[in-house]
Amino acid sequence: MAVNEIKEGELVLARHIPAEDAWGGGLKFFSPDGDYQQVGTWGYDQGKQLLAHSHNEVTRAVLWTQEVLYIRQGRVKAEVFDTKDQKVAELEAGAGDILVLLRGGHGYQILEDGTQVLEIKNGPYVGADADRRRLQP
Repeated sequence: MAVNEIKEGELVLARHIPAEDAWGGGLKFFSPDGDYQQVGTWGYDQGKQLLAHSHNEVTRAVLWTQEVLYIRQGRVKAEVFDTKDQKVAELEAGAGDILVLLRGGHGYQILEDGTQVLEIKNGPYVGADADRRRLQP
């Protein structure tokens, strides 16, 4: 399996990174430099040292809330919508998979009992009413 990009023309709406592609040796990034969410994984053996660092203050203009989901256990069905609110894809993600939701809309259905998901999104959070709008089924 390979990284699956869901697009609207050239605009990437979402990426599904299957566990077998996400996890392995070294440092892997799945985001081009221009993405608001930079998503990568580490895979190192004991003794590897990552040099200490801090991050410089950099002004960034963030226009969209974007989500990254790590499926710790269980299964999730994700529906992906384009920027016109049309459903363009459904995909299933399981343990170890990563979903990156960049643009358009999305919804989720839990497929297994005990499913656990880590969600990371950019902030600051401005509240449900200002941050999102519900899509009609």
